[in-house]
Amino acid sequence: MSEAFDVVVVGAGPGGLAAAVTAAEAGLKVCLVDDNPAPGGQIWRQSVLKGTNPDAARWVRRLESHKVDVRSGCCVVLDGGFAASRNRILRIESDGGFADVAFGALILATGAREMFLPFPGWTLPGVFGAGGLQAFVKSGLDIAGKRVVVAGTGPLLLAVAANLRAAGARIAAIVEQAPLSRLARFSLGLLFGEPGKLVEGAKYGLKNFGTRHHTGAWVTRALPTGTCSELGLGKVTVASVGGTFEVEAELLALGFHLLPNTELAQLLHCRLEQGYLEVDSFQQSSVESIYGVGELTGIGGVEKAQVEGRIAALAVAGRSEQARALFPARDRWMRFARRLDAAFALRNELRELADANTIICRCEDVSRGELTACRSWREAKLHTRCGMGPCQGRICGPAAHFLFGWTLPAPRPPVFPVGIATLMDPCADTHGEALPHA
Repeated sequence: MSEAFDVVVVGAGPGGLAAAVTAAEAGLKVCLVDDNPAPGGQIWRQSVLKGTNPDAARWVRRLESHKVDVRSGCCVVLDGGFAASRNRILRIESDGGFADVAFGALILATGAREMFLPFPGWTLPGVFGAGGLQAFVKSGLDIAGKRVVVAGTGPLLLAVAANLRAAGARIAAIVEQAPLSRLARFSLGLLFGEPGKLVEGAKYGLKNFGTRHHTGAWVTRALPTGTCSELGLGKVTVASVGGTFEVEAELLALGFHLLPNTELAQLLHCRLEQGYLEVDSFQQSSVESIYGVGELTGIGGVEKAQVEGRIAALAVAGRSEQARALFPARDRWMRFARRLDAAFALRNELRELADANTIICRCEDVSRGELTACRSWREAKLHTRCGMGPCQGRICGPAAHFLFGWTLPAPRPPVFPVGIATLMDPCADTHGEALPHA
């Protein structure tokens, strides 16, 4: 028998926490499912564990006070969505075991992941995603005295550089691909629209005082150093309108925007719009009783995720007027998200960085030269196995879309590895109809 909940929230980042707490405070029975060992998501994970973020700590205390059923370290398993959405039952796996949970409403707060753009040398040891390197450092990686280049685009670069510097790294350069003119317009818009965000950015700027900051510039190549047995990063080549130059570095942290984790929503047959989950004013998707919040509906940060989580939960609880009262705040953060997209739009030069020998699919060692002869993602998979490795195209798929404009198909279950027993065992709590998971 599956345990029944009024609301199941998938994802325990700021948006998921806000949704779960708001629903519980409205008197609903809530289950919060997340694949991390503790609530907080990628942005608050260490803050929750170490108690260093007052805002995160407040939400966790509210979560605990309302006895939300929190299931950490869990993976959601779907059979393609038809059975799950029809019978409103999810299967979740943890530590080799699994359980089925029934839901009246489902709130997806699945967050986002980093986008990677291939270029010569991007597979060298020492080349990380900006958020990935920061997570490693928070988990104990010692980078004291290491020369680090932080490159890519967006406000995250300043935050990552400041945090790495606080951990003892020597920031050799911050390389931002957006031109100074766009950054100036973005800052001016913040002055009149979101002065708090401008102040936050200025604080990170002060923490990076003295660091070389290049705008309208981008890394074109990572060059190795050391012997064959100790191959690592030695320096990076940077291009700009004014020419090229090299920077010595032992680590390279790259951040080219974030990508929403839409796989679960797609498997539940929810519609996407321009790569994000399509939702109405109450955050409900195209599938009845399935809602989406946070980066899933647009990359906009903690504040947007929290207000969307509250709106979705209030809508589920039947408190429409309270939800409507939050619409102006949500719209404000959506405007901020659109300004972010416009200011840090990726430049066309980034599409030409990878040469014929550059690996695009790291799982299957497929180069750009091999993909050039293909006309679609499907053809690339058939002829080269691109996207068929362990990551199932989560890295190379968006890169191929950016490079070639290929349309990516909906994901196929299971999105992440799960046990055979989890897939084979039917759910009996479906009013007499077995619920297969395959």
